[in-house]
Amino acid sequence: MTLSPLNQRRWTNFKRNRRAFWSLWIFAILFGLSLLAEFIANEKPILVQYQGEYYFPTFRFYPETAFGGDFRTEAPYGDIEVQCLIITGGLEDCFDDPDGFIDDAQDGEIGGEQINKGWILMPPIPYSYNTIVDRDGSAPARPDAQNILGTDNTSRDVAARVIYGFRLSIVFTLVVTFFSSIIGIAAGAVQGFFGGRTDLIFQRVLEIWGATPSLYVIIIMFAILGRSFWLLVFLAILFGWPALVGVVRAEFLRARNFEYVRAARALGVNNTVIMFRHMLPNAMVATLTILPFIITGTIGMLASLDFLGFGLPSSSPSLGELTLQAKQNLQAPWLAFTAFFTFAIMLSLLVFIFEGVRDAFDPRKTFQ
Repeated sequence: MTLSPLNQRRWTNFKRNRRAFWSLWIFAILFGLSLLAEFIANEKPILVQYQGEYYFPTFRFYPETAFGGDFRTEAPYGDIEVQCLIITGGLEDCFDDPDGFIDDAQDGEIGGEQINKGWILMPPIPYSYNTIVDRDGSAPARPDAQNILGTDNTSRDVAARVIYGFRLSIVFTLVVTFFSSIIGIAAGAVQGFFGGRTDLIFQRVLEIWGATPSLYVIIIMFAILGRSFWLLVFLAILFGWPALVGVVRAEFLRARNFEYVRAARALGVNNTVIMFRHMLPNAMVATLTILPFIITGTIGMLASLDFLGFGLPSSSPSLGELTLQAKQNLQAPWLAFTAFFTFAIMLSLLVFIFEGVRDAFDPRKTFQ
């Protein structure tokens, strides 16, 4: 796709802002890895080869009986007995001495008989965000080779929860910011363009809506409907869209009497075309100035709700819940350090990126 000369200039300005450009690359890599969280941190194997056939436990359910076991429940791939069944080709005798049978199976022969060996490809972190880690001692456990960031107070791997929590926070933020921006920009554009009674009525509505205690509404809705990700997204959009209205409204009020707008009206150009094709690009600099605050505020809102216990379900991989655990377990400083650096890196990268986007849209800004 070929960019227009204007967008080429914007992209060139963005690339010249080295801090924003490299922040975009770093963030893209981190977010891309988090989208592949099931292949990085998971208690289920990525791929299993058993008796010449291939299985994909990450995507499909396989009972233990599929690998020569006795139960029809999902195979616990972390158990040494199940690993023995897969590696030795389903020999039931491996339950007697699984470690010994696995060692013999590596040589391709058990009891003088050749076997068709299988194998298991596990993710780098063999735990999901809700996997209970079997470790000696009390939880939370210190970082070691088994759990590089330690475990939390319910013995779940912190590194796995950070990966899944990072993805959840970013997806939540992007969805809420996208739809809040569309609604807020449209509302502000209508107010500023038409003015008069339309602007007056909208302003009164915004005053009433802004006075609504959003936290109480979220708590009440969760009590009635139960806590869920998409309900929280809906409520966050419901109370987040007014953030952009004031800025867009001011820009449209300023530009509605410009000569190019009057000329377009005189030529009979549709109001919608004038608003969103001609006036909105001129209002984008002020709009993009607010976006970093909306994004960081949305992440902060999600973390705050989870920290207070009014956010996502307790089983969700939440960075706010990790922060709460750090507060409740001062004897485990690795929880506090992990939460702090995760938020610091994530918020810093996003702010740097949108600062670069804002400057790229500003015709007065140039970078050497």
